[in-house]
Amino acid sequence: MRLIVGKDTKSQANPSENKPCVFLIQGELAINISSQDNQFGSDLSQIINNPQLLEKISGYSSAPGIPVSQIQPSLPLQHPGKVICLGLNYMDHIKEGGYKVPDYPALFMRSHSSLMPAQAPMVRPKVSVQLDYEAELMLIVGKHGRHIPESKALDYVFGYTIFNDGSVRDYQRKTHQWTPGKNFDNTGAIGPIIVTPDELPEGAHGLKIETRVGDEILQSANTSEMLWSVARVIAEISSYTTLEPGDLIAMGTPPGVGHARSPARWLEPGEVVEVEIEGIGICANPIIDEVHPKGEAS
Repeated sequence: MRLIVGKDTKSQANPSENKPCVFLIQGELAINISSQDNQFGSDLSQIINNPQLLEKISGYSSAPGIPVSQIQPSLPLQHPGKVICLGLNYMDHIKEGGYKVPDYPALFMRSHSSLMPAQAPMVRPKVSVQLDYEAELMLIVGKHGRHIPESKALDYVFGYTIFNDGSVRDYQRKTHQWTPGKNFDNTGAIGPIIVTPDELPEGAHGLKIETRVGDEILQSANTSEMLWSVARVIAEISSYTTLEPGDLIAMGTPPGVGHARSPARWLEPGEVVEVEIEGIGICANPIIDEVHPKGEAS
């Protein structure tokens, strides 16, 4: 099943009443299931917390739809739970960054204010030009779990989507903790498509993952190259914290990031960065400069 959360840009409703809806994707069309039944709500939270709703969705597969291109994406979850990100999960990315191969996943957290949906502008902050891209597989947790065995971990995945972990490198390297460089406002792009596990290989293994700006291919790899699989990461994280429905886990980026290039390749205002994962879709975002409160560009 393929889902997208967003607004119909050609809706006749009053703009103030045009709230995000959940759409079921059928080919090139998107069916507004929120309008069919208000139990589905305006994001995925209702469906994640009420698994029986997921079973009802297929019943609307023949309802009239609109072009997927007509939807302005929103975050899959307006208020996601924990956002846990994994660093250093591809060997060649570890090498290009000059890090030692870790024996435990390099984990960090992202704040809600650092996130934005696909198609929304990714903001280069006024304090730095070192805005970098990171293509990542992201999973949405579907149910509560603690001390989850690796053998059962995939049962806790609601769906998979795309994450571009926009990173401000000079701030990331100011301290041993990566928090500043990973949490600038509007630098972490999510979506727009959410795919349930039955539509993909087990653990989303073996999917091509790529970053592009125009015709320039910046990253190109495969999720089979991840050191820690989805199942193992879920098991490791759940050993120290309870995973809850609506938590997000980003699975790390492959090699080819901008800071490791010579010369460094930073994202520039006016560019559009695309992250594509096979079987899921494309997360595209324009790059803009941060704007001062008075409206002047930085």
